[in-house]
Amino acid sequence: MNCKLLRASALLLLFIAISSAQTLREKAFKTGVMIGAAVNVHYLSEAAYASTLSREFNMLEPEDAMKWEALRPDEKTFDFGDADRIVEFARTHDMKVRGHNLLWGSHNPDWLTRGRYSSQKLSTLLHDHITRVVNHFSNKVFAWDVVNEAFDEKGKLRDSIWYNQPGIGAVGTAYIEQAFRWAYEAEPHTLLFYNEAEAEELNPKSDAIYAMLQDFRKRGVPINGVGFQMHIYNLTPDFASITANFARFSKLGIQIHITEMDVALPVTENGNVKDSADLARQAEIYAGIVKICLQTPGCTAIQTWGVTDKYSWLGWATHQTKGAGLLFDRQYHPKPAYEALEQALNKQPLQQN
Repeated sequence: MNCKLLRASALLLLFIAISSAQTLREKAFKTGVMIGAAVNVHYLSEAAYASTLSREFNMLEPEDAMKWEALRPDEKTFDFGDADRIVEFARTHDMKVRGHNLLWGSHNPDWLTRGRYSSQKLSTLLHDHITRVVNHFSNKVFAWDVVNEAFDEKGKLRDSIWYNQPGIGAVGTAYIEQAFRWAYEAEPHTLLFYNEAEAEELNPKSDAIYAMLQDFRKRGVPINGVGFQMHIYNLTPDFASITANFARFSKLGIQIHITEMDVALPVTENGNVKDSADLARQAEIYAGIVKICLQTPGCTAIQTWGVTDKYSWLGWATHQTKGAGLLFDRQYHPKPAYEALEQALNKQPLQQN
């Protein structure tokens, strides 16, 4: 075989390999589960960030651009600029948008938290905010985290401006219920979620959330799903507990979204993984969580909290002791976790080394 023919054959094989390769979003589409990432508007101008995001994911969620402190520079003003940029990026690249979030005890502007508003005034502000924001993104956001992180680790409601400092004048979980009713009133066709951290396993927090959602469903409160953030800070998640917890929420007839997943690894001061064996364990965890989602009726979305380790929140959150929690490294190279997630979506067993 002459050199030209060899070269042509090699190019043909390379073309076939590239053509047959599928992205995460393509594999996820076949399973009926959306695959998403949280997005920081400031990085969309970076070519590698934007191309990785649009190529691999079919859903996105703003990290901060839809929170109160981003949208409300003062009581009378709304600034949708950054959020609109993210929504337009999603529209351009045929991606769905999760809204995050309408009510949280954190990330509120100073004018609100220091305003010494009465309960009646706070109620009016919250109602107006939910209505204005949901209406602004009508037909652009398919699901909202209406309320975020309202419970503590003991299953008790957290102190917050909306609940009891001074609160909006509602007792117990009634303030959460009211937020869902206002969101539904503003846009009946959008999916409404309660979102929570460290509730993916069976524990007092997930018990309290389950009891609340069970009550809401019985009384017709408009809630469509629960978001489990899935920030995994160790390499030993209890898969059996997560499976059982997902199953009981699924039986309520609601959707389940994994909303903020990352799997933190011990890292050096420069953000490099200390032990390469941890990358294999991280891959196993990603695959295990995807498997649980795929076998749970109503689990319809898996989302990571970020696109690349380069911009992960884990470094500053753990004083640079942990990081490297996402599917793409700092150079946007896919990690073993990417392949594991890809194979899990394809319902193929992980290959043993």
